[in-house]
Amino acid sequence: MREFIYYSSTAPTTGNFGTDLMKAGRLDIAIHSVIAAFFLSHEFRKDVKLHLVFDGKPDAPKHLELKPVTEGETGKDKIYLSKKDVGKVIKIMLYKYKQGQKREVFPGYWIEKKSILSLAEDLYEEGRTLYILDGKGEDIRSCNLAENPIFILGDHQGLPKKELKRLKGICKPVSIGRRTYFASQTLAIVNNELDRREDSKDTN
Repeated sequence: MREFIYYSSTAPTTGNFGTDLMKAGRLDIAIHSVIAAFFLSHEFRKDVKLHLVFDGKPDAPKHLELKPVTEGETGKDKIYLSKKDVGKVIKIMLYKYKQGQKREVFPGYWIEKKSILSLAEDLYEEGRTLYILDGKGEDIRSCNLAENPIFILGDHQGLPKKELKRLKGICKPVSIGRRTYFASQTLAIVNNELDRREDSKDTN
């Protein structure tokens, strides 16, 4: 299992947003990141959990946890998620938030009010190994990654500066190279690196 935590400083924190996703706190970046996390050309990844932490208006923060159920009857045991449906699913999840609850909106889709720092600290206290994407970090290709790694990355504005020091204190910085990529591209590159490692183990 691999996990990603994507942070957006501007993504909306209620479902009351329109169809222009770039004006809706750059929700388009989050949608592209969901697609990069889960979708292959003709497959859906079953070994990924994605955390979306939205810190935009009007009710920040919101933590959306996605580990889609892929077995069973569609509409009963699972929902069908296609690339064109991602925005709609996020919108429904935000609408279905209930104060004081961690609520399962669809099978494997949860929402609650939690900050990125609280989420990272909870996972760290569980004994998980967290990595933060940082251009000055160790090259991911030479890094000895832990089992079931968790990677943290931000949107076009990066991670919250007021919490960055604490995040770096519990995460290991890793880099995908000197150039700056879109969040969705970064997710795809990390997924590819992990795929290649798994494929190498299978052939040895």
